[in-house]
Amino acid sequence: MPTSTSDSAKQLIRQRAARYSFDAIGFAAVDQPWPAGARLRAFVEQGRHGAMQWMEETLERRSHPRAMWPAARSAVVFGMSYGPDRDPLEVLAQKDRGAISVYAQGDDYHQLIKGRLKEFGGWMSAKLGCKVKVFVDTAPLMEKPLAEAAGLGWQGKHTNLVSREHGSWLFLGVVLTTLELQPDAPTGEHCGSCRACLDVCPTNAFPAPFQLDARACISYLTIEHEGPIPHRYRTALGNRIYGCDDCLAVCPWNKFAARAHEQALHARDELRAPGLSDLVALDEAAFRALFRRSPVKRIGRDRFVRNVLYAIGNSGDPALAQAARARLDDPSPLVRGAAVWALGRLLDPAEFAAMGREDPDPEVRDEWRQARFPHRRSGRQAISRP
Repeated sequence: MPTSTSDSAKQLIRQRAARYSFDAIGFAAVDQPWPAGARLRAFVEQGRHGAMQWMEETLERRSHPRAMWPAARSAVVFGMSYGPDRDPLEVLAQKDRGAISVYAQGDDYHQLIKGRLKEFGGWMSAKLGCKVKVFVDTAPLMEKPLAEAAGLGWQGKHTNLVSREHGSWLFLGVVLTTLELQPDAPTGEHCGSCRACLDVCPTNAFPAPFQLDARACISYLTIEHEGPIPHRYRTALGNRIYGCDDCLAVCPWNKFAARAHEQALHARDELRAPGLSDLVALDEAAFRALFRRSPVKRIGRDRFVRNVLYAIGNSGDPALAQAARARLDDPSPLVRGAAVWALGRLLDPAEFAAMGREDPDPEVRDEWRQARFPHRRSGRQAISRP
């Protein structure tokens, strides 16, 4: 039988949550119709999830919160601000530097928030006599629609959560519970006629407002995509080497957001605008040391250096060619192929042609062939969605 409780229980939960430095908290029922499930199914059926096969494999469990846990009756949704202390788009003009998404410049939020929610869930269970399950972006639960239902904000035209108080800078965590808690009222959608997030996208990844094609999204391409990034998107990457904040950063609601108060989420100086020449030289040990507390570590050294080499190719700085040249002998074919592309853009055609070599990997050989093509592209390529 579900456990029933009153508004007094919600008050206790809010008071206790204040001890854990969360910036927002709301309550949602999980026994209601769930239109987000149908939207997710359409997203997957259209192939817009790209190579994220896990989304297809867990589609049924994502279709409704209670598909994850049939005993659940309510969701307590928590938000923690990771608001930056400066404009995250400023680094895009520093072509010899890498742009790392704001959320990855500090400590890994998964570990921070999940640890606190587990402790909080233990308190709920003991104090209120209920069962709980904790989720922080690592299980097939759709946190953003739950946050919208709980009144923390709304999913904007960029599909991310927008808050009146915290703009687009909220990490989310959820505690599902057997308690029957009175849901909070949703805020409603407040994007109006604004198109800032749609128009700023470097790769035209939004087929329509409130829709995303992940296959064209720089965050997907630099984090989730495992192989060489399609040529048509490479120049649009600019110097973005892990994720992309463009659509988040231009949201007008950010004017109400303050810098994150949680010290662990503040940007580490060495990750604000790291030099591309230093990053491209990282071996496995150095990569792990630099990103030991950052979510960047999960994509691995080879994928990260791939991204750095694309940024070097986009820098227009021949002084970085030597650093890229050193990666032609890298053990990873993914890295070698990216190095070829970077050098093809930085070197004089004659100098590049003189470097010709054979590579045992067919994809790297293909990069050499494309880079030697006499009409190889320069500048920003036209972007078309998949």
